[in-house]
Amino acid sequence: MKKLSFLFIFACTLLACNNDDDTIDSCNKATSLLAEDITTTSATINWNDANNASSYFVEYGVSGFSIGSGTILIESDTTADLQNLTPETTYDVYIQVVCSTDNLSMYSDVFSFTTAILPVIPEFRPTLSELNLFTGNLGDLNPTVFAFEYDLNTKLFTDYAHKQRLIALPDGEKMTYNGDGFPLFPDNTVIAKTFYYNNNETDLSQGRNIIETRLLIKINGAWELGNYKWNESQTDAALDIDGAVVPVTWINAEGESQSIGYEIPSSTDCFTCHSNTSETTPIGPRLRTLNFNINGSNQLQTLIDNEMLEGLTDPATVSVLPNWEDTSLGLERRARAYMDINCAHCHIEGGFCDQQSGLRLSYETDFGESNISASSSSILARIQNTIPEYGMPYIGTTILHDEGVSLLVDYINSLE
Repeated sequence: MKKLSFLFIFACTLLACNNDDDTIDSCNKATSLLAEDITTTSATINWNDANNASSYFVEYGVSGFSIGSGTILIESDTTADLQNLTPETTYDVYIQVVCSTDNLSMYSDVFSFTTAILPVIPEFRPTLSELNLFTGNLGDLNPTVFAFEYDLNTKLFTDYAHKQRLIALPDGEKMTYNGDGFPLFPDNTVIAKTFYYNNNETDLSQGRNIIETRLLIKINGAWELGNYKWNESQTDAALDIDGAVVPVTWINAEGESQSIGYEIPSSTDCFTCHSNTSETTPIGPRLRTLNFNINGSNQLQTLIDNEMLEGLTDPATVSVLPNWEDTSLGLERRARAYMDINCAHCHIEGGFCDQQSGLRLSYETDFGESNISASSSSILARIQNTIPEYGMPYIGTTILHDEGVSLLVDYINSLE
């Protein structure tokens, strides 16, 4: 009996609704959401509305926000300008069509977009984070898309520190091929090198200790130097022109505990190595030092493909500085390459040691003109010594590079 009564009431209700002249038409939800004119802090959202309504609720917030907790705008057209956004952040947007005061559409499907990345700032500001060289957590060392992360085929030794190297060019600018040495860098180029130690080389999951980031910025045609010292929490680095000694401990690849007093150079120390004819200059990113494959791709070709290097069409026409760690190469080639990257910036025409020493250690210098043989005794004594201002390299290291010293000792002895 109860079941029959319920069916009777339901049927009456249904007939009453079908005869209601005031039935509200369906209000279709907005479709085809699109973001245009996206900047670091703003974006314009457009959408389609089949209802031709005259009012819309636009709700937005950082991706993942709950509907009702976002920022709400009321718009009279199918477009909305979102302002005061956070750079490099993904936002979700929902549109609700207002067909009438008592007839709202369902929310649109979620639409997401990401604000633009901040440009690199080619200035020595108080903290490294202000330069926008990295995205996300600074300590993760994730380069901005405006920077090119590069490596050197043969590397300079700095107390076994690891290094991340970046080149950031101003928007729309390129480096220009100028032979096998340094390319021509445009003004406002930033070259950054970050030094760090893995806490445990046998277990990289234990993290790393970032010590410093050294910068070269080309300003009005001249390179300027600056160092940033990282804080203990690894959240940022502060500009420091005076230098410092930082105690560092780590476990090497053999499982042995290591400890040093890492020396962050002062601006004066940096200029000692980064100078030629009294002008500041880079050391590492010569094209013949970049001319090798990383993950199957030639670095110079990648720069060309990324429209960061012009004037060069075939990397094969550029010479290659050998990798001193490649034991398949001859002893002389390896040793000369090691001396080039570690010593030649001082022992070269116009370098810091130009007037103090007759050594000329560029890889391209003919052996007969290098004076290596005539200076062999001095070379052996200095590379095996860490006495300040006597041991070599002159600055930048506090301990001997066992592998490098062994290579040079073998080479010098082979000349006898």
